[in-house]
Amino acid sequence: MNTKNRRADPGIESDPFGERIAAQPGKAMSLLGGRFRFESNNRELLALIDAAYAGLPNQLFSSMAKTFRVKLMLTPATVKFSGRGAARRREPPPAAMLQGAGFLGSATPSSTFVMLNPKERTGLVCVSEEMLGFPYHLRYEVIEFAVFTLACRAQGLVPLHAACVGIDGRGLLLMGPSGAGKSTVALQCLVEGFDFLSEDSAFVAPASMRATGTANFLHVRADSLRWLGRSRARSIITRSPVIQRRSGIEKFEVDLRHKTFHLAKAPLKLAGLAFLSPHAAGKRPLVRRLSAAETLDRLKREQAYGASLPQWRAFSRNLLRLEAVEILRGSHPSTSAEALRTLLRQGPIKARRPLV
Repeated sequence: MNTKNRRADPGIESDPFGERIAAQPGKAMSLLGGRFRFESNNRELLALIDAAYAGLPNQLFSSMAKTFRVKLMLTPATVKFSGRGAARRREPPPAAMLQGAGFLGSATPSSTFVMLNPKERTGLVCVSEEMLGFPYHLRYEVIEFAVFTLACRAQGLVPLHAACVGIDGRGLLLMGPSGAGKSTVALQCLVEGFDFLSEDSAFVAPASMRATGTANFLHVRADSLRWLGRSRARSIITRSPVIQRRSGIEKFEVDLRHKTFHLAKAPLKLAGLAFLSPHAAGKRPLVRRLSAAETLDRLKREQAYGASLPQWRAFSRNLLRLEAVEILRGSHPSTSAEALRTLLRQGPIKARRPLV
């Protein structure tokens, strides 16, 4: 909304926050266990919601899912100053009043911020015109942050930096340090027909041990393509747009809402946890079972944020009833995928022979 035009409107005095201004048609999505309603005053922001979440399977824990409301507002613009006039300016741009999702506030034209109220299950996302010019960062760092945080806090979910794949409704969490090959193994699982739930952010309901996520994109480095040969998946990946992380690393951003890939149609019931190791197996067994003490120690080191939340205690207690293994790096990512497939299909393995 243009502040200059609003100042010329006598209605500004009776509606300073723009509460009676018609909004764009909203979007309704079932995400991360909840029913989200997105509203905005800007079509481009609603288009980013579609880019992020449209076409994903409904991820609801039950038919009695909680409802969420997120308002995305383009921060009102002001007259832009440039050239010598801008250099002589002695005061910042004025703040404009705004509202949304039960919040009232004000922001300058350069402001991009997020306000969340988990108790009321509402969120307000304000976006500057400048930030609108960076759609990848806006979606990945702002919108997804708001949705993830709101869903996690309001539903008591445990947030994990982990991939999650499954077969027939049963899932495995994939964790490991940077360089362990989580994305490469996740890609291999995707190519081999596993149900894909999440690339690097999984959310677990601690009582039921069901995991949810958003299987919208997979980010693939070019050097991971060497494992795919001349496959259809490789062709899809190489035609995908390339994004650059803030670290400077470039990756293909692959939209997984493609008929070639299998996405988890509902939250997955966790069957276990696999820590991927950057170390080569060599002549050692590819898979090693972990003790409860070692599992807890690794979890706390790799999931510091999740471990700080009150729901962590119930989650860790229930997780110890499942299988936890370490998978060393094999000669090909398919060896890791086969180990995961065996774990998922055989169920509990404590009384079985070594997996690989």
